[in-house]
Amino acid sequence: MDPALLREREAFKKRALSNPVVENKKKDTGDPPPKKKQKSAPQPRQQKDFNYKTYGGSSQNNFGILAKIVKHMKTRHLSGDTYPLSLEEILDETNQLDIGIRQKNWLMNEALQNNPKLQVNAEGKYLFKPPYNIKDKRGLLKLLDKHDQRGLGGISLDDIEESIPNVEKALKSLGDNIIQITQPMNKKKVLFYNDKSTQFTVDEEFQKLWRSVAVDGLDDEKIEEYLQKQGITSMQDMGVKKVTPVQKRKKQSNRNRNFKKLNQHMSDILEDYTDKN
Repeated sequence: MDPALLREREAFKKRALSNPVVENKKKDTGDPPPKKKQKSAPQPRQQKDFNYKTYGGSSQNNFGILAKIVKHMKTRHLSGDTYPLSLEEILDETNQLDIGIRQKNWLMNEALQNNPKLQVNAEGKYLFKPPYNIKDKRGLLKLLDKHDQRGLGGISLDDIEESIPNVEKALKSLGDNIIQITQPMNKKKVLFYNDKSTQFTVDEEFQKLWRSVAVDGLDDEKIEEYLQKQGITSMQDMGVKKVTPVQKRKKQSNRNRNFKKLNQHMSDILEDYTDKN
């Protein structure tokens, strides 16, 4: 080996030993480095159905404001004021201009729009929403007549009182065209239309004859037999008709079915014994 290279090698070693370098190595624990937690995207809140009766946060005060507004709108509707009002006009007429901004937003965005007693027009103004769109006693009579023709029964008097003014005066003027019935359970009154076209008078002689005939414990056949003995044949075709049951067809037996014949290649040898006894 070249002696010059050996000398350079020895000199390099001496310089390296004279300048020591200390390295701080990290201890290998064997555990993987901790991962950074990724922030999850906030989930949108689900809007629940609004119920102004269970509204939290001073709900007593809010419900009191809303109840006062609904009562005022109902009163002005029954007095004939059917033009719409803005929220500021409603608060002015109900002397509630001192409420806060939060309550105004609650009324405008939630309470008044979701109230079944109020309706909002295209201009964003509010009206009272009666149960039935009638204005006077004529409208009431037509409404009851339609209910009677459609078989819908009667209408609660409470709903009529919220629809037209002076209900007692209207009922008094309509007279026997309307029938009032008081429900035994809740003592509420229900109005029915009195259809006079179905009413007719029966002579007292026929009423006495009808009441004198005792039909307790008799079926239709015995009543028809009794009428025939008395010479009355008007109910002959109204008796109970005996319905003869329809006979079901019997299923055909599967014996005469034509099955696929096998062993056709031996037809000249085999014999058929089906018709022989």
